[in-house]
Amino acid sequence: MNYALTFIRSLEANQYKFSGEKVLKFFSNPEVIAIYLAVVLLLVALLASAILVSLHLVRKSTDRLPEDINDLLSEARDIQKNQQPKQSIGNSRFPQLAKIDEELHFVQPMAYASCPLDELCERFRNFAAGNLGLYYDIADIRRFIAGMGISKLVILRGISGTGKTSLAYAAGEFFGNSSTVVPIQPMWKERSDMIGYFNEFTKKFNETTMLCKLYEAGGRADVYITVLDEVNISRIEYYFAEFLSLLELPDASKRYVDVVADSWKNDPERIQNGKLLLPENMWFIGTANNDDSTFAISDKVYDRAAVIDLERKCAPFPCESSSACHISYWQLTQLFEQAKKAYALSDESRRKLARLDAYMSDVFRVSFGNRIMKQIEAYIPIMIACGGSEAEALDDLLARKILRKLEQLSPAFVKNESDGLLALLDELFGIKTLRQSREYIDKLRKGY
Repeated sequence: MNYALTFIRSLEANQYKFSGEKVLKFFSNPEVIAIYLAVVLLLVALLASAILVSLHLVRKSTDRLPEDINDLLSEARDIQKNQQPKQSIGNSRFPQLAKIDEELHFVQPMAYASCPLDELCERFRNFAAGNLGLYYDIADIRRFIAGMGISKLVILRGISGTGKTSLAYAAGEFFGNSSTVVPIQPMWKERSDMIGYFNEFTKKFNETTMLCKLYEAGGRADVYITVLDEVNISRIEYYFAEFLSLLELPDASKRYVDVVADSWKNDPERIQNGKLLLPENMWFIGTANNDDSTFAISDKVYDRAAVIDLERKCAPFPCESSSACHISYWQLTQLFEQAKKAYALSDESRRKLARLDAYMSDVFRVSFGNRIMKQIEAYIPIMIACGGSEAEALDDLLARKILRKLEQLSPAFVKNESDGLLALLDELFGIKTLRQSREYIDKLRKGY
């Protein structure tokens, strides 16, 4: 066995030796060396050619760069514009509000126009009739505009079909910013029913239409109108309680609505510490039906709101179509302030109101109060600027703010004392001048 292994190893050694000798002999051949050098030179030439071609292409690309640099930068900006906002919207717990932020960044400044309040009312009436086919008495238009001047909450009362919702809709179209209609639901009881709530499962906020409009209004100067349709199908003093309290604050910069309990780094711009500033340019127009299917509106709400009764539908009348009046919130507010200065309540009117207040307090235990007096001092001048009269404006507020409190008293007592009240109204303001107030007292005397 050992002899065999020794023999095999000897053969292998001789084989390798033989192969190595043949290789050395092959490469020692001059012809092979010449071929080898030729191949090396060919490879070097090919490499040099490739380098020259690359340099030429780079020089050509560099020469073209100044011509295309603007296009390249523009393309980069477009990519950033299209991708970055989408990423921030997707990461926000307020995706719709984040989208509004994005849209407002590209909104161009609007051109606004203004006109005197009396002309504004006439144009509004003609616009509604000629452009929308909606007809209203000019007195109701004046009450509506004057109501906006004394409160951010306006309640339109009346039976179904008198045009309450359509009046608020027409106002938005006339002011150049369509109204938002929010149908009130019977089960609404709290603020979250109006503005939404944070979903712990999805980690997103369920944003309502009203919340989006409140947020959008904070970034614009337009007049915004939110229609609370059938406002008394649920108790407004429940779901609207926080808004009622905020609207009472004299400093508008402190009217913050609680939206969420905490603050996230990527929250929308105007959500600060979980709160949203209630925009000054937002009006809430509530429509209220007078029937058995609705709740009675409390004094807390009526005292803070401007109340307008639409008692009957206006008959069509011929008119020419009128253009919209895209007025800003600041222009409209300035018109209201100018009216308060130009037609301020006279000292004689104040003395008459003081006598009436004293009489109502002594006989019926019903007083005007500071809030209603402020509304009277603002409403009457604005109503006059709109084309109405002082007596007409006073009649509106007496019937809807003061005399309605008599409904809580005994009908027999009110009936016995009504003659003295009517006599005082005739003495102070003229015989049979206050038509609405007299009609209201007559209804109370008859027990309905």
